[in-house]
Amino acid sequence: MDFALHGGLIIALGGIGPALGIGLIGMKAMESLGRNPEASGRILPAMLLGMAFAEAIAIYSLILAFGK
Repeated sequence: MDFALHGGLIIALGGIGPALGIGLIGMKAMESLGRNPEASGRILPAMLLGMAFAEAIAIYSLILAFGK
């Protein structure tokens, strides 16, 4: 019972933040590409790095939830 409550809470809260962050990163990157398509060579790598770092936070929450 201890894992079900604490682990589920860690996973839920640790997944909400990265999900919102990845959504905002993608939204702003597509908005900037719509305004300036020639800058795609500079925008897309930064977008992918930002999304990867945000996803790493979700992976860390899984490690915290399952690692004891």
